[in-house]
Amino acid sequence: MAAGAPRVFVSHLAGVPVFDPVGDQVGRVSDLVAMLRVGRRPPRLLGMVVEVLSRRRIFVPMTRVTGVASGQVITTGVVNMRRFEQRPTERLVLGELLDRRVTLVESGEEVTVLDVAIQQLPARRDWEIDKVFVRRGKGGALRRKGETLTVEWSAVTGFSLEEHGQGAESLLATFEKLRPADLANALHHLSPKRRAEVAAALDDDRLADVLEELPEDDQIEILGKLKEERAADVLEAMDPDDAADLLSELPEEDQERLLTLMRPDDAADVRRLLAYEERTAGGLMTTEPIVLRPDATVADALARVRQQDLSPALAAQVYVCRPPDETPTGKYLGTVHFQRLLRDPPFTLVGSLVDSDLPPLGPDTPLPAVTSYLAAYNMVAAPVVDESGSLLGAVTVDDVLDHLLPDDWRETEFHEERAGHGG
Repeated sequence: MAAGAPRVFVSHLAGVPVFDPVGDQVGRVSDLVAMLRVGRRPPRLLGMVVEVLSRRRIFVPMTRVTGVASGQVITTGVVNMRRFEQRPTERLVLGELLDRRVTLVESGEEVTVLDVAIQQLPARRDWEIDKVFVRRGKGGALRRKGETLTVEWSAVTGFSLEEHGQGAESLLATFEKLRPADLANALHHLSPKRRAEVAAALDDDRLADVLEELPEDDQIEILGKLKEERAADVLEAMDPDDAADLLSELPEEDQERLLTLMRPDDAADVRRLLAYEERTAGGLMTTEPIVLRPDATVADALARVRQQDLSPALAAQVYVCRPPDETPTGKYLGTVHFQRLLRDPPFTLVGSLVDSDLPPLGPDTPLPAVTSYLAAYNMVAAPVVDESGSLLGAVTVDDVLDHLLPDDWRETEFHEERAGHGG
C-alpha cells in the first residue's frame, strides 16, 4: 500500500482472501496483530493472522504485505507456515480491541469500540492504528442505537499500557525507539530474568537485530531460553554471518538441531560460513551482498541500493557476476561503486562500469590482511571470490571492527559517553 493511500477499517479485512504476487490464494485474513504503546501513542500494526487452506493460522508480517485494497490482500509470496502463537505484548485487533468499552478523554464518557482504522506511515513500511470508530451509549448484546463517531486514537483511553506497569510490556514500550545497539546495551544490564522476558516479547526481526549487537554470553543465554522453533526463526532473521558466529559457540548437536529447523536456503548459507575459520574472509563475510548481472542497468542497481534493510556498507557497491546471481555466483566480473552509479545515466549497463582492477579477497585471507586491504583501498566492503572465480560474499568493515576490538567492547560505557556529549 503506497504512502498516502486511504486508511482501511479492519472490520473490512476480516475473511478477505490473501494472494501471492502471481495470484494464487494463500488463505484468508483471520485477525490482525498490534503492539500497544505507552500513553496515547497509536499502536504499531505488526502483521496479519492468516488462515491457510489447511485451517492452520499463520503470521504474515506487514513487511510482507504489498497491497491492501479492493477486498484482497497481496503479499510478497514468502510466508512462514509455522502456526501463529500470540506473544505477551501482542493484541489481536478483531479479537481483543473491538467491542471494548473505552473512555473519551475530553468528556470522560464511556463508549463502545465498533472498529479501528489502519494506515501506512508516509515513506515507511510501518503501519499504525490511527482512528477509532465508537458508539455512545451502553454496550451489551442488545445494544440500543446511539450516536457514532470516529476519533483519533489519542482521544480515547482504556487501550494503552499503563505508564507504571511492571510487566515486560511496559519495559518493552520504553525501549521501542532505541536503536538495536542501544537496546542491546540496555538488555545487557538487566537481570537474566528481565532480559529473558523482554527478549521473549520482541518480534523476530527486532530480536535478531538486538542479538547481533550483544556479547556472546548474552546471545547464548537468550537463544537457549527460546523454544527451538522460535530460536530457528530468529536465526533466520539474523544476517547469515552473525547467525554463523552465534551457532559456532554452541555444541555441534545443538548447531545441527537448529540448522535442521531453519529454512533450507537460510541454513545452507550458514553452513557454508561455518566451514571457514572464524578470523578469515570466509568466516567474516556475509553471503547477501548486492549481485547484478552485466546486462542490469544503473536504474536496477540504484533500486537495489535503496532497499531499506540493507546496511550502509553493503549499499556502497554492487557486484557484477555471470548467472546465477545469488552466492555462490557465476564468474565474478567486478565491482561498481555507488558514486559511479550516481554519475552515469539510468539506462547504462552496469557491465560497462565495473572496476575490474580491484583484486578480490580469497575466502582463506586472514583477518590482518583483510584489514590492510580495506585500509589500502579505502573500502567499506570487499568481495570474496573462490578459486573458480565465483563470488562467495562480501566482508564489511563493521564485521572487521567487531573482531579487532577487545572482546568486552560491547560492555563499555560508550552509550553514556555519547549521551554526555549531546549525541
